[in-house]
Amino acid sequence: MRPTPHKALGTGVLAVAAVAALVLPGTPAAARPATAPASCTPAQVVNNGGFESGTSPWTASSSTVITSRSGQSAHGGASYAWLDGVGRTHTDTLTQSVTIPSGCAGATLTYWLHIDTAETTSSTAYDKLTAKIGGTTLATYSNLDKNTGYVQKSVDVSSFAGQTVDLSFTGTEDSSLQTSFVLDDIALDTSGGTTPPPADSTRTPAAPSYTVSLSSDTSGTVWNGHESATFTNASATALGEVYLRLWDNYHGTCDAMPIKVTNVTGGTAGSPSVACTALKITLPSPLAQGQSATVGFDLGITVPSGADRFGHDGAFSFIGNALPVLAIRDAAGWHLDPYTNNGESFYSLAADFKVTLDHPSTLLVPATGTSTDTPGSSGRTITTATAAKVRDFAWAAGPFSKISGTSAAGVPVNVYSVSGISSSSAQSMLSTAKTAVDAHGARFGAYPYGELDAVIDNNYWFGGMEYPGFVLDLVSTTALTHEIGHQWWYGIVGDDEYNSPWLDEAFADYSTDLALGSTGGNCWSGVSWASSAEKITNSMAYWDAHSSRYSTVVYGYGKCALHDLRRLIGDTAMTKLLKDYASAHWYGVSTTAEFKAAAQAATSTDLTSFWTQHRIDG
Repeated sequence: MRPTPHKALGTGVLAVAAVAALVLPGTPAAARPATAPASCTPAQVVNNGGFESGTSPWTASSSTVITSRSGQSAHGGASYAWLDGVGRTHTDTLTQSVTIPSGCAGATLTYWLHIDTAETTSSTAYDKLTAKIGGTTLATYSNLDKNTGYVQKSVDVSSFAGQTVDLSFTGTEDSSLQTSFVLDDIALDTSGGTTPPPADSTRTPAAPSYTVSLSSDTSGTVWNGHESATFTNASATALGEVYLRLWDNYHGTCDAMPIKVTNVTGGTAGSPSVACTALKITLPSPLAQGQSATVGFDLGITVPSGADRFGHDGAFSFIGNALPVLAIRDAAGWHLDPYTNNGESFYSLAADFKVTLDHPSTLLVPATGTSTDTPGSSGRTITTATAAKVRDFAWAAGPFSKISGTSAAGVPVNVYSVSGISSSSAQSMLSTAKTAVDAHGARFGAYPYGELDAVIDNNYWFGGMEYPGFVLDLVSTTALTHEIGHQWWYGIVGDDEYNSPWLDEAFADYSTDLALGSTGGNCWSGVSWASSAEKITNSMAYWDAHSSRYSTVVYGYGKCALHDLRRLIGDTAMTKLLKDYASAHWYGVSTTAEFKAAAQAATSTDLTSFWTQHRIDG
């Protein structure tokens, strides 16, 4: 989003949850006495899990397993463990002895795994990686689990409390075609007390898929129909409920909600909370790791008046954040942050959408994803939009003027204009969009979402707003280039927009500078921090309380910090850093800590003082 004063991360491959009892080497099972209960001292018991301190205490099959050589990249820091990848019959192993304290209520093994392969099969597991504790297999992966970038895995190992066991990873390849299993940031955390932790660090519910069918009134401001959401619990912690975010209820009241969910199936709905923007649905029974479920509901949407990201400007409706989407649970618990009108609160995992919109044929309906139109009943059209690996879905409806083109890299671009936008302005925005999508794609990775729709209205109070494959914008080259930059920074590389807004806004603004040829040479002219508490990395809770500083610090100082980082480590290193970082977090979720680690790995200069000077915490 562009505030007017400033400008005109697949997750969760399933792990085996069953963990058998283990007998220590050298002692017969029958002779092993039960471990007496003891108090727990929470600890992280894997040593050198990020491989930054050499090889000790790991035992590896060869000196090349723990490495920082080129060909793969670390999840954090500079080093990682690279098993296999040789393309012939081969076995690599990685082992460490760990002691899991007794008396702990929970023990969770986590590790980040990247798999790439030259195998072309979609059905045969030729090359495999096995994760074990002692003689117990925790998970098995293969060339069929290949992924773009790292994915965090999580396994409950609390049944091994009080034992010393070998944690091991074994990778095996067959006679041809390489598969690389790359591990990093391995940890085994224990937690104390008798109450288990609310959740492990795995983001869940994962792999969401939404199917929506809506029909509008004659004006396109009222939509009714049905939505279903299918999802999987990727976490080792059971999932007993899910939350739907009904974000646009911010624009109404709890007595007159613009987003109404009724007739819930697949669970029991509670009362809306967080100013009616969150709806808890209790599942019939808790989902174990790897289990899937579907909830369905009838959905009603009433678009209020106003040129807003959810509102209508006369005959033109803009319908952003209207579809209920699943909230995320991770190590911090459920993310149920309030709506912010100052920026964004949105935090969601990449999902698949199939949305069918039945509307009067007099209305054009641009939408996220790739759309096809078919005749409906008399005088009506059915627009079917499909989108893969997107974090949200938005659309508009109205008697727009439409022009289309294709970027030099082959991306279809459509510009939809409200009345009052001149044809020359529309053509200018089409040219800007084509140039911007190619410029960003060349720097960070090819645009993956098929077509790109830009809906232009000079009455937007907020300047511009980003959705996957769909942006709202004023007639402004800078603002539109920024919103299209968000296709990468928030769309492809996700983040928690409420708690880490700089990760998308500063990065989109920096990307805009690059696309428009700005070097950020005057970045820090007149800089002044308001207080010691003011930091680039502050959350929207802080910025909502200091709204006049949000644009200056998050957008302005944030992009300037990235320009300074580029000047410090060099243009070539910065270019590679951002492209590699985008690739490693493609359809995933980015954090400040992960970006800082990646930046440090890209240079031999110690960046500790850089982060402090630029007030980048995390």
